[in-house]
Amino acid sequence: MLSFKSGVAAALALALGAAAAAPALAAEPLTFVQAGRLLADPATGKIETAKTLVIQGGRIVRIADGYVSEPGATVVDLKDQFVLPGLIDSHVHLTGQQGPSSRLDEVTQSSADQAMVGAGYARKTLKAGFTTVADLGADNAAIFALRAAVARGDVPGPRIIAAGSAVSVHGGHGDVNGFSDEVMHVLRPTSVCSGADDCRRAVREQVWHGADIIKITATGGVLSNTAAGLGQQFSDDELTAIVDAAHRMGRKVTAHAHGVDGINAFLKAGGDSIEHGTYLDNDSIALFKKNGAYLIPTLMAGDFVARIANGPNNFFTPAQTLKAREAGPKMLAMARRAHEGGVKIAFGTDTGVSAHGDNAGEFALLVQAGLTPLEAIRAATVNAADHFSLSAEIGSLAPGKAADLIAVAGDPLKDVTELQHVRFVMKGGVAY
Repeated sequence: MLSFKSGVAAALALALGAAAAAPALAAEPLTFVQAGRLLADPATGKIETAKTLVIQGGRIVRIADGYVSEPGATVVDLKDQFVLPGLIDSHVHLTGQQGPSSRLDEVTQSSADQAMVGAGYARKTLKAGFTTVADLGADNAAIFALRAAVARGDVPGPRIIAAGSAVSVHGGHGDVNGFSDEVMHVLRPTSVCSGADDCRRAVREQVWHGADIIKITATGGVLSNTAAGLGQQFSDDELTAIVDAAHRMGRKVTAHAHGVDGINAFLKAGGDSIEHGTYLDNDSIALFKKNGAYLIPTLMAGDFVARIANGPNNFFTPAQTLKAREAGPKMLAMARRAHEGGVKIAFGTDTGVSAHGDNAGEFALLVQAGLTPLEAIRAATVNAADHFSLSAEIGSLAPGKAADLIAVAGDPLKDVTELQHVRFVMKGGVAY
């Protein structure tokens, strides 16, 4: 069986600079990043002072004691800053954003339009300190074009792990809802399926289209315009077929899941991670730990939908409003239970529900859910890198890894909201 890392390596190789030949690397200029305080490896939590990261060809060559440089080299002076690895958001939707007109965007924007919209949001995301993201649900043509444009350097943005269109049941969350039959038939993605064999087909087609990871909608969802609840939508046989097909194609599977029936059924089928997890229970926690699966709590999404549904300018449909009021307020307590139960947590926001560029607001919510600031930072660095089997490339700062780093003025281990005010961003050795 192929590993997940082998499945995404081709898509990420250019962005990470892995394809550079050794002779060419020797000719690359050096950059010296002088860091006053440095959290190179959030797994240890060790803060070092007066360090210099030596960068060449988009990668860290070494980390030196003191402030060093060489004549003619580029020097980045962060001596009064706190430097840490670039952040990873494990759940975004770059090609759109919720708002009063967002439902119309589905029928007024082409794939090219969505890719261009996504380019703007990608830039905002990068400038907010997120150097890698996983886009978990978008038009195939739009997101794969955006991923390639960022990898080539044509568009500034985080490197993108892309799922493309979510694998969903006919009529469920992820299918097209709330329009006329004629419109829905045109907009329905080929990743919608019914029956185990058809769902295997959908997974394989998404890999064929270029998916780095398979995203499925195991349960109903808040923002689908249908009164279908938040419970399990795929059958157990379909879930088993999806996971088996994805793993045979070298892809991990992550599941949008609110209802406990869908959460547990997906984990029993061997699924790799759960997005949201609103109604998880003690059995869920045991399954997470048995599988080594990650939870991506997306607390910003829960906070956002609850505020909109209960606010004076609610733009949700009646079906969306009911589900938002039901699920949104429960997510903080869910994350607390999962953390106390020892579930592995990776940082993810579901941004595109909330506003792009505001991703770091998730840190404060994670702390409210009981994580320490350091644990929240780990979720967005070493944990997220492990979640995507990319620990050898990103998530910490060490020789040989991608030169992805950010800087803030204060100490985020004392006040995690410092991460909402990123002052410097470097991705792959390029300062933005």
